[in-house]
Amino acid sequence: MNEPIEPLHIIIAGGGIGGLAAAWVLGQQGHRITVLEQASKFGEIGAGIQLGPNIFRMFERLGLTHAVNAVAHFPPGMQMNDVRTGERVVRVALADAARAAYGFAYGVIYRADLHEVLLQAVRTLPQVALRTQVSVEGFETLPNASGVKVSLADGHNLQADALIGADGLWSRVRETIVGDGKPRVSGHIAYRAVLPRAEVPAHLWSDDVVLWGGEKTHLVHYPLRRGELFNLVAVFHSSKYDEGWNSFGDPAELTERFAQAAPQVRELLGKINTWKMWVLCDREPVANWSQGPVTLLGDAAHPMLQYLAQGAGQAIEDAVVLGAAIARWPRDLAQAFVQYQKARYLRTGRVQLTARLYGDIYHASGVQRELRNHLFQSGQESPGFAGLQWMYKGIDPDNLFAPTEDASPS
Repeated sequence: MNEPIEPLHIIIAGGGIGGLAAAWVLGQQGHRITVLEQASKFGEIGAGIQLGPNIFRMFERLGLTHAVNAVAHFPPGMQMNDVRTGERVVRVALADAARAAYGFAYGVIYRADLHEVLLQAVRTLPQVALRTQVSVEGFETLPNASGVKVSLADGHNLQADALIGADGLWSRVRETIVGDGKPRVSGHIAYRAVLPRAEVPAHLWSDDVVLWGGEKTHLVHYPLRRGELFNLVAVFHSSKYDEGWNSFGDPAELTERFAQAAPQVRELLGKINTWKMWVLCDREPVANWSQGPVTLLGDAAHPMLQYLAQGAGQAIEDAVVLGAAIARWPRDLAQAFVQYQKARYLRTGRVQLTARLYGDIYHASGVQRELRNHLFQSGQESPGFAGLQWMYKGIDPDNLFAPTEDASPS
Protein backbone atom coordinates (compact mmCIF):
# COMPACT_ATOMS: atom_id res chain seq x y z
CA MET A 1 0.00 0.00 0.00
CA ASN A 2 1.13 3.55 -0.71
CA GLU A 3 2.39 5.48 2.23
CA PRO A 4 -0.14 8.19 3.25
CA ILE A 5 0.81 11.76 2.37
CA GLU A 6 0.91 14.38 5.12
CA PRO A 7 -1.39 17.35 4.40
CA LEU A 8 0.42 20.38 3.00
CA HIS A 9 0.07 23.94 4.22
CA ILE A 10 -0.67 26.12 1.20
CA ILE A 11 -1.09 29.90 1.25
CA ILE A 12 -3.31 31.44 -1.41
CA ALA A 13 -2.81 35.16 -2.04
CA GLY A 14 -6.18 36.51 -3.17
CA GLY A 15 -9.73 35.62 -2.22
CA GLY A 16 -11.43 36.20 -5.56
CA ILE A 17 -13.09 33.56 -7.73
CA GLY A 18 -9.81 31.87 -8.69
CA GLY A 19 -8.38 31.91 -5.18
CA LEU A 20 -11.53 30.44 -3.63
CA ALA A 21 -11.80 27.81 -6.36
CA ALA A 22 -8.25 26.72 -5.56
CA ALA A 23 -9.05 26.68 -1.83
CA TRP A 24 -12.08 24.48 -2.49
CA VAL A 25 -10.14 22.03 -4.66
CA LEU A 26 -7.12 21.75 -2.39
CA GLY A 27 -9.10 21.87 0.84
CA GLN A 28 -11.15 18.91 -0.33
CA GLN A 29 -7.90 17.02 -0.83
CA GLY A 30 -7.26 17.48 2.90
CA HIS A 31 -4.58 20.17 2.70
CA ARG A 32 -4.44 23.04 5.18
CA ILE A 33 -5.20 26.23 3.29
CA THR A 34 -4.77 29.86 4.31
CA VAL A 35 -6.47 32.38 2.01
CA LEU A 36 -5.19 35.94 2.35
CA GLU A 37 -7.50 38.69 1.09
CA GLN A 38 -6.39 42.33 1.16
CA ALA A 39 -9.94 43.74 1.32
CA SER A 40 -11.82 44.12 4.59
CA LYS A 41 -14.21 41.31 3.66
CA PHE A 42 -14.55 38.54 1.12
CA GLY A 43 -16.65 39.68 -1.82
CA GLU A 44 -16.64 40.50 -5.52
CA ILE A 45 -17.11 43.76 -7.37
CA GLY A 46 -18.30 43.79 -10.92
CA ALA A 47 -21.45 42.91 -12.78
CA GLY A 48 -22.37 39.87 -14.82
CA ILE A 49 -20.09 37.29 -16.38
CA GLN A 50 -20.77 34.65 -18.99
CA LEU A 51 -20.08 30.99 -18.26
CA GLY A 52 -19.34 28.72 -21.21
CA PRO A 53 -19.88 24.95 -21.28
CA ASN A 54 -16.22 24.43 -20.35
CA ILE A 55 -16.89 26.16 -17.03
CA PHE A 56 -20.03 24.17 -16.27
CA ARG A 57 -17.92 21.05 -16.89
CA MET A 58 -15.70 22.25 -14.03
CA PHE A 59 -18.69 22.99 -11.77
CA GLU A 60 -19.83 19.40 -12.25
CA ARG A 61 -16.41 18.14 -11.21
CA LEU A 62 -16.36 20.45 -8.19
CA GLY A 63 -19.84 19.47 -7.03
CA LEU A 64 -21.14 23.02 -7.43
CA THR A 65 -23.56 22.64 -10.34
CA HIS A 66 -26.73 22.79 -8.24
CA ALA A 67 -25.60 25.87 -6.31
CA VAL A 68 -24.59 27.70 -9.50
CA ASN A 69 -27.77 26.75 -11.36
CA ALA A 70 -29.84 28.19 -8.53
CA VAL A 71 -28.57 31.72 -9.20
CA ALA A 72 -27.62 31.60 -12.90
CA HIS A 73 -29.61 32.54 -16.00
CA PHE A 74 -29.53 30.31 -19.07
CA PRO A 75 -30.05 32.42 -22.21
CA PRO A 76 -31.85 30.75 -25.12
CA GLY A 77 -29.50 32.38 -27.61
CA MET A 78 -26.66 34.77 -28.35
CA GLN A 79 -27.17 37.48 -30.93
CA MET A 80 -25.14 40.21 -32.55
CA ASN A 81 -26.67 43.40 -33.92
CA ASP A 82 -25.14 46.39 -35.67
CA VAL A 83 -24.90 49.18 -33.11
CA ARG A 84 -25.66 51.94 -35.64
CA THR A 85 -28.26 50.46 -37.97
CA GLY A 86 -29.87 48.10 -35.48
CA GLU A 87 -29.85 45.27 -38.04
CA ARG A 88 -29.52 41.69 -36.85
CA VAL A 89 -26.14 40.33 -37.91
CA VAL A 90 -26.57 36.81 -36.56
CA ARG A 91 -28.23 34.80 -33.79
CA VAL A 92 -26.86 31.54 -32.42
CA ALA A 93 -29.00 29.14 -30.39
CA LEU A 94 -27.67 28.26 -26.94
CA ALA A 95 -29.68 26.32 -24.32
CA ASP A 96 -30.28 22.84 -25.77
CA ALA A 97 -27.75 23.50 -28.56
CA ALA A 98 -24.92 24.02 -26.07
CA ARG A 99 -25.82 20.89 -24.15
CA ALA A 100 -26.08 18.87 -27.33
CA ALA A 101 -22.72 20.07 -28.61
CA TYR A 102 -20.70 19.99 -25.39
CA GLY A 103 -22.77 18.18 -22.78
CA PHE A 104 -23.03 21.28 -20.61
CA ALA A 105 -24.95 24.54 -20.52
CA TYR A 106 -24.08 28.10 -21.44
CA GLY A 107 -25.10 30.49 -18.68
CA VAL A 108 -24.66 33.96 -17.26
CA ILE A 109 -24.30 34.89 -13.61
CA TYR A 110 -23.81 37.85 -11.33
CA ARG A 111 -20.13 37.84 -10.42
CA ALA A 112 -20.95 38.34 -6.75
CA ASP A 113 -23.29 35.32 -6.83
CA LEU A 114 -20.61 33.02 -8.24
CA HIS A 115 -18.16 34.28 -5.63
CA GLU A 116 -20.73 33.62 -2.90
CA VAL A 117 -21.24 30.03 -4.11
CA LEU A 118 -17.50 29.40 -3.80
CA LEU A 119 -17.22 31.23 -0.49
CA GLN A 120 -20.02 29.22 1.12
CA ALA A 121 -18.50 25.99 -0.16
CA VAL A 122 -15.07 26.85 1.23
CA ARG A 123 -16.55 27.78 4.60
CA THR A 124 -17.70 24.19 5.05
CA LEU A 125 -14.07 23.03 5.12
CA PRO A 126 -12.54 23.36 8.61
CA GLN A 127 -9.01 23.09 7.22
CA VAL A 128 -9.41 26.35 5.26
CA ALA A 129 -8.66 29.62 7.07
CA LEU A 130 -9.98 32.84 5.54
CA ARG A 131 -8.13 36.02 6.52
CA THR A 132 -9.00 39.56 5.47
CA GLN A 133 -7.04 42.83 5.40
CA VAL A 134 -3.83 40.94 4.68
CA SER A 135 -1.68 41.97 1.71
CA VAL A 136 1.13 39.84 0.34
CA GLU A 137 4.19 41.93 -0.50
CA GLY A 138 6.59 39.20 -1.63
CA PHE A 139 8.06 35.82 -0.89
CA GLU A 140 11.31 33.96 -0.37
CA THR A 141 11.79 30.27 -1.16
CA LEU A 142 13.42 28.36 1.68
CA PRO A 143 16.52 26.16 1.33
CA ASN A 144 16.36 22.46 0.56
CA ALA A 145 12.87 22.69 -0.92
CA SER A 146 11.53 23.25 2.59
CA GLY A 147 8.82 25.69 1.62
CA VAL A 148 8.28 29.42 1.23
CA LYS A 149 8.32 32.45 3.51
CA VAL A 150 5.62 34.97 2.61
CA SER A 151 6.15 38.64 3.47
CA LEU A 152 3.06 40.64 4.42
CA ALA A 153 2.46 44.37 4.15
CA ASP A 154 2.17 44.71 7.94
CA GLY A 155 5.74 43.46 8.38
CA HIS A 156 4.85 39.96 9.49
CA ASN A 157 5.89 36.75 7.75
CA LEU A 158 4.14 33.46 7.22
CA GLN A 159 5.72 30.13 6.35
CA ALA A 160 4.11 27.37 4.32
CA ASP A 161 4.85 24.51 1.97
CA ALA A 162 3.63 26.48 -1.03
CA LEU A 163 2.27 29.83 -2.20
CA ILE A 164 -0.32 30.32 -4.92
CA GLY A 165 -0.54 33.85 -6.31
CA ALA A 166 -4.17 34.44 -7.20
CA ASP A 167 -3.78 38.16 -6.62
CA GLY A 168 -5.00 39.39 -9.96
CA LEU A 169 -3.82 41.66 -12.75
CA TRP A 170 -1.45 43.61 -10.49
CA SER A 171 -0.07 40.52 -8.75
CA ARG A 172 2.83 41.14 -6.39
CA VAL A 173 3.72 37.45 -6.60
CA ARG A 174 4.00 37.72 -10.39
CA GLU A 175 6.44 40.62 -10.05
CA THR A 176 9.04 38.28 -8.55
CA ILE A 177 8.42 35.32 -10.86
CA VAL A 178 7.82 36.98 -14.23
CA GLY A 179 8.86 40.59 -13.69
CA ASP A 180 7.13 41.95 -16.79
CA GLY A 181 6.14 45.32 -15.36
CA LYS A 182 2.77 46.95 -15.78
CA PRO A 183 -0.12 45.32 -17.66
CA ARG A 184 -0.71 46.06 -21.33
CA VAL A 185 -3.37 48.75 -21.69
CA SER A 186 -5.74 47.92 -24.55
CA GLY A 187 -7.08 51.42 -25.09
CA HIS A 188 -10.61 50.19 -24.39
CA ILE A 189 -12.81 51.43 -21.53
CA ALA A 190 -15.72 49.40 -20.14
CA TYR A 191 -18.70 50.89 -18.34
CA ARG A 192 -20.93 48.47 -16.46
CA ALA A 193 -24.25 48.73 -14.66
CA VAL A 194 -27.04 46.49 -13.38
CA LEU A 195 -30.74 47.40 -13.47
CA PRO A 196 -33.70 45.81 -11.69
CA ARG A 197 -36.01 44.19 -14.23
CA ALA A 198 -38.80 46.64 -13.42
CA GLU A 199 -36.67 49.50 -14.75
CA VAL A 200 -36.18 47.89 -18.17
CA PRO A 201 -38.99 48.60 -20.68
CA ALA A 202 -40.50 45.44 -22.15
CA HIS A 203 -39.48 46.36 -25.70
CA LEU A 204 -35.82 46.57 -24.62
CA TRP A 205 -35.74 43.33 -22.63
CA SER A 206 -34.23 40.16 -24.10
CA ASP A 207 -33.53 36.79 -22.51
CA ASP A 208 -30.62 36.39 -24.95
CA VAL A 209 -27.05 37.53 -24.58
CA VAL A 210 -27.18 40.50 -26.96
CA LEU A 211 -24.13 42.27 -28.38
CA TRP A 212 -24.46 45.50 -30.33
CA GLY A 213 -21.17 45.84 -32.24
CA GLY A 214 -19.89 48.93 -34.00
CA GLU A 215 -16.89 51.05 -34.88
CA LYS A 216 -14.75 51.24 -31.73
CA THR A 217 -17.82 50.64 -29.54
CA HIS A 218 -20.11 47.86 -28.39
CA LEU A 219 -22.83 47.19 -25.85
CA VAL A 220 -23.61 43.81 -24.27
CA HIS A 221 -26.68 43.05 -22.18
CA TYR A 222 -28.34 40.00 -20.67
CA PRO A 223 -30.47 39.04 -17.63
CA LEU A 224 -29.02 37.97 -14.28
CA ARG A 225 -30.41 36.02 -11.29
CA ARG A 226 -32.92 34.13 -13.41
CA GLY A 227 -34.28 37.38 -14.83
CA GLU A 228 -34.45 39.55 -11.72
CA LEU A 229 -31.70 41.89 -12.96
CA PHE A 230 -30.44 43.27 -16.28
CA ASN A 231 -26.70 43.53 -16.88
CA LEU A 232 -25.24 46.12 -19.26
CA VAL A 233 -21.62 46.59 -20.32
CA ALA A 234 -20.69 49.35 -22.76
CA VAL A 235 -17.17 49.38 -24.24
CA PHE A 236 -15.43 52.01 -26.34
CA HIS A 237 -11.92 53.04 -27.35
CA SER A 238 -10.38 55.71 -25.15
CA SER A 239 -7.02 57.12 -24.11
CA LYS A 240 -8.24 57.46 -20.53
CA TYR A 241 -6.28 55.41 -18.01
CA ASP A 242 -7.29 54.67 -14.44
CA GLU A 243 -5.74 51.78 -12.56
CA GLY A 244 -8.23 49.39 -11.05
CA TRP A 245 -11.73 48.59 -12.20
CA ASN A 246 -14.15 50.18 -9.76
CA SER A 247 -14.07 53.88 -10.65
CA PHE A 248 -17.18 55.90 -11.43
CA GLY A 249 -17.61 56.62 -15.11
CA ASP A 250 -18.65 59.82 -16.88
CA PRO A 251 -22.19 59.50 -18.33
CA ALA A 252 -21.54 62.45 -20.67
CA GLU A 253 -18.57 60.64 -22.24
CA LEU A 254 -20.63 57.49 -22.64
CA THR A 255 -23.44 59.43 -24.31
CA GLU A 256 -21.00 61.07 -26.69
CA ARG A 257 -19.40 57.77 -27.72
CA PHE A 258 -22.79 56.23 -28.53
CA ALA A 259 -24.35 59.35 -30.05
CA GLN A 260 -24.75 57.65 -33.45
CA ALA A 261 -26.06 54.37 -32.03
CA ALA A 262 -29.45 52.86 -32.85
CA PRO A 263 -32.39 54.28 -30.84
CA GLN A 264 -32.76 51.12 -28.74
CA VAL A 265 -29.13 51.31 -27.66
CA ARG A 266 -29.35 54.98 -26.70
CA GLU A 267 -32.58 54.33 -24.81
CA LEU A 268 -30.96 51.52 -22.84
CA LEU A 269 -27.93 53.63 -21.95
CA GLY A 270 -30.23 56.46 -20.88
CA LYS A 271 -31.79 54.24 -18.21
CA ILE A 272 -28.54 54.25 -16.22
CA ASN A 273 -27.69 57.11 -13.87
CA THR A 274 -24.53 55.66 -12.29
CA TRP A 275 -21.91 53.67 -14.18
CA LYS A 276 -18.80 51.95 -12.88
CA MET A 277 -15.88 51.90 -15.29
CA TRP A 278 -12.59 50.12 -15.74
CA VAL A 279 -9.74 50.17 -18.23
CA LEU A 280 -9.34 46.87 -20.07
CA CYS A 281 -5.85 45.42 -19.72
CA ASP A 282 -4.08 42.14 -20.33
CA ARG A 283 -0.51 40.86 -20.58
CA GLU A 284 1.52 38.97 -23.13
CA PRO A 285 1.20 35.19 -22.71
CA VAL A 286 4.11 33.55 -20.89
CA ALA A 287 5.14 29.90 -20.62
CA ASN A 288 6.52 30.08 -17.08
CA TRP A 289 4.68 31.40 -14.05
CA SER A 290 6.19 29.19 -11.35
CA GLN A 291 9.27 29.34 -9.15
CA GLY A 292 9.94 26.39 -6.89
CA PRO A 293 7.03 26.00 -4.45
CA VAL A 294 5.32 29.14 -5.79
CA THR A 295 2.96 29.44 -8.74
CA LEU A 296 0.30 31.73 -10.18
CA LEU A 297 -3.36 31.26 -11.03
CA GLY A 298 -6.03 33.17 -12.96
CA ASP A 299 -5.38 36.81 -13.87
CA ALA A 300 -2.05 36.72 -12.04
CA ALA A 301 -0.88 34.09 -14.54
CA HIS A 302 -2.71 34.99 -17.75
CA PRO A 303 -4.87 38.14 -17.61
CA MET A 304 -7.10 38.47 -20.65
CA LEU A 305 -9.48 40.94 -22.22
CA GLN A 306 -13.15 40.24 -21.60
CA TYR A 307 -14.19 39.64 -25.23
CA LEU A 308 -14.41 35.85 -24.82
CA ALA A 309 -15.89 36.05 -21.30
CA GLN A 310 -13.35 33.49 -20.06
CA GLY A 311 -11.39 35.19 -17.27
CA ALA A 312 -13.22 33.57 -14.37
CA GLY A 313 -13.62 30.31 -16.26
CA GLN A 314 -9.93 29.93 -17.01
CA ALA A 315 -9.12 30.65 -13.35
CA ILE A 316 -11.48 27.85 -12.30
CA GLU A 317 -9.89 25.50 -14.85
CA ASP A 318 -6.51 26.49 -13.38
CA ALA A 319 -7.67 25.51 -9.91
CA VAL A 320 -8.84 22.08 -11.06
CA VAL A 321 -5.65 21.35 -13.02
CA LEU A 322 -3.47 22.62 -10.18
CA GLY A 323 -5.28 20.30 -7.79
CA ALA A 324 -4.70 17.37 -10.14
CA ALA A 325 -0.99 18.20 -10.39
CA ILE A 326 -0.55 18.45 -6.62
CA ALA A 327 -2.40 15.15 -6.18
CA ARG A 328 0.01 13.60 -8.71
CA TRP A 329 3.22 15.02 -7.19
CA PRO A 330 2.37 15.82 -3.55
CA ARG A 331 5.98 15.35 -2.38
CA ASP A 332 7.48 17.49 -5.14
CA LEU A 333 5.57 20.74 -5.44
CA ALA A 334 8.12 22.31 -7.77
CA GLN A 335 7.49 19.45 -10.19
CA ALA A 336 3.73 19.71 -9.69
CA PHE A 337 3.76 23.42 -10.48
CA VAL A 338 5.89 22.98 -13.60
CA GLN A 339 3.55 20.26 -14.86
CA TYR A 340 0.52 22.42 -14.04
CA GLN A 341 1.75 25.36 -16.10
CA LYS A 342 2.80 23.05 -18.96
CA ALA A 343 -0.75 21.75 -19.05
CA ARG A 344 -2.21 25.26 -19.07
CA TYR A 345 -0.09 27.87 -20.82
CA LEU A 346 -0.90 27.08 -24.45
CA ARG A 347 -4.63 26.96 -23.78
CA THR A 348 -4.70 30.13 -21.70
CA GLY A 349 -2.36 31.88 -24.14
CA ARG A 350 -4.71 31.01 -26.99
CA VAL A 351 -7.63 32.48 -25.05
CA GLN A 352 -5.64 35.65 -24.35
CA LEU A 353 -4.76 36.20 -27.99
CA THR A 354 -8.17 35.20 -29.34
CA ALA A 355 -9.83 37.65 -26.95
CA ARG A 356 -7.81 40.46 -28.51
CA LEU A 357 -8.96 39.32 -31.97
CA TYR A 358 -12.60 39.29 -30.95
CA GLY A 359 -12.24 42.86 -29.68
CA ASP A 360 -11.26 43.84 -33.23
CA ILE A 361 -14.16 41.84 -34.68
CA TYR A 362 -16.75 43.47 -32.41
CA HIS A 363 -15.40 46.97 -33.08
CA ALA A 364 -14.89 46.61 -36.84
CA SER A 365 -15.62 49.37 -39.34
CA GLY A 366 -15.57 49.81 -43.10
CA VAL A 367 -14.73 46.72 -45.13
CA GLN A 368 -13.87 44.78 -41.96
CA ARG A 369 -17.40 45.38 -40.69
CA GLU A 370 -18.93 44.29 -44.00
CA LEU A 371 -16.79 41.15 -44.09
CA ARG A 372 -17.69 40.30 -40.49
CA ASN A 373 -21.40 40.68 -41.18
CA HIS A 374 -21.17 38.65 -44.40
CA LEU A 375 -19.31 35.78 -42.75
CA PHE A 376 -21.62 35.67 -39.75
CA GLN A 377 -24.80 35.92 -41.82
CA SER A 378 -23.60 33.27 -44.28
CA GLY A 379 -22.98 30.81 -41.46
CA GLN A 380 -19.29 30.48 -42.35
CA GLU A 381 -18.27 31.91 -38.98
CA SER A 382 -19.99 32.42 -35.65
CA PRO A 383 -19.65 35.14 -32.98
CA GLY A 384 -18.50 33.33 -29.93
CA PHE A 385 -20.15 29.90 -29.86
CA ALA A 386 -19.91 27.48 -32.77
CA GLY A 387 -16.60 28.96 -33.86
CA LEU A 388 -14.94 28.31 -30.51
CA GLN A 389 -15.28 24.55 -30.11
CA TRP A 390 -11.67 24.25 -28.94
CA MET A 391 -12.47 26.48 -25.97
CA TYR A 392 -15.96 25.32 -25.02
CA LYS A 393 -15.09 21.63 -25.26
CA GLY A 394 -13.12 22.16 -22.07
CA ILE A 395 -10.48 19.99 -20.45
CA ASP A 396 -10.19 16.57 -18.86
CA PRO A 397 -7.81 16.95 -15.89
CA ASP A 398 -7.75 13.20 -15.28
CA ASN A 399 -5.83 12.62 -18.51
CA LEU A 400 -3.39 15.54 -18.37
CA PHE A 401 -0.61 13.88 -16.41
CA ALA A 402 0.66 10.53 -17.63
CA PRO A 403 2.23 8.27 -14.97
CA THR A 404 5.98 8.58 -14.66
CA GLU A 405 8.52 6.38 -12.92
CA ASP A 406 9.71 9.21 -10.70
CA ALA A 407 6.29 10.33 -9.60
CA SER A 408 5.67 10.25 -5.89
CA PRO A 409 3.01 7.79 -4.70
CA SER A 410 -0.31 9.34 -3.78
